[in-house]
Amino acid sequence: MEGRLGVAGLGGVLVPAAGQGGVAALRVEDAQVEGGVHAAGLGGPGEPRLGPGLGSLTLALLRAAGHLTAVEIDDVLAAALPATVTARAPEHAERFDLVHADAMRVTELPGPAPTALVANLPYNVAVPVLLHMLAQFPSIERTLVMVQAEVADRLAAPPGSRVYGVPSVKAAWYADTRRAGAIGRNVFWPAPNVDSGLVSLVRRDPPVTTASRLEVFAVVDAAFAQRRKTLRSALAGWAGSPAAAEAALTAAGVSPQARGEALTVDEFARIAEHGPRRATEEAA
Repeated sequence: MEGRLGVAGLGGVLVPAAGQGGVAALRVEDAQVEGGVHAAGLGGPGEPRLGPGLGSLTLALLRAAGHLTAVEIDDVLAAALPATVTARAPEHAERFDLVHADAMRVTELPGPAPTALVANLPYNVAVPVLLHMLAQFPSIERTLVMVQAEVADRLAAPPGSRVYGVPSVKAAWYADTRRAGAIGRNVFWPAPNVDSGLVSLVRRDPPVTTASRLEVFAVVDAAFAQRRKTLRSALAGWAGSPAAAEAALTAAGVSPQARGEALTVDEFARIAEHGPRRATEEAA
């Protein structure tokens, strides 16, 4: 098994990436990886892999991708990964690049513009890293991420769902999002105490709106800061007062008595178009 061989090659010391909680190796057969890659439409000319760890999944992806760039924050793992690729997949080594960095700080990648993203993301940074990469690299057309099951449910939740919230709306700004499978605990070594899930994201055009992404996301953050409150109350701070919030909602064609959990990303965009700053600018 590649994961255990990798640990042995590092002196028998398990060195998980930051935030991984000791989950550093994934037991995966090539057929499983290739099936997931093709099902998600991955394997294009450029593909970043976040959190490659010991390299078991990275090696299988390298065989399917035209070019693979791995982003790894851990010092020991980042140092070992190029040697792992050279030793175990020398015929593909020239199509591999490593970026030793925090994915949240990555603003450019070597090689061709990335068209697909594959990532195994820890709970505490999953959503921020995913949204950062989608915003920073608009060339990414397809994404397949493995996250804790709870996060997967939130990312793929539709409006009206019990777990629909900020991650759901912001992911929907960039892509059509769906659950792409469940990952049991037994595929990890050592086994974690939580289940994981795969989420597929296929990029689409954002809503047609005169508001910027940051303006729309500000409305989303405000709407869910006080869950289960009506939007008239939840958006009072954003708008300046409950009355101003009601006016913006009415102008956007959204009921002031609605709750954020029921709105689509397009409806949030319409609300953002009638924000207090915009109203002031139009009056001027």
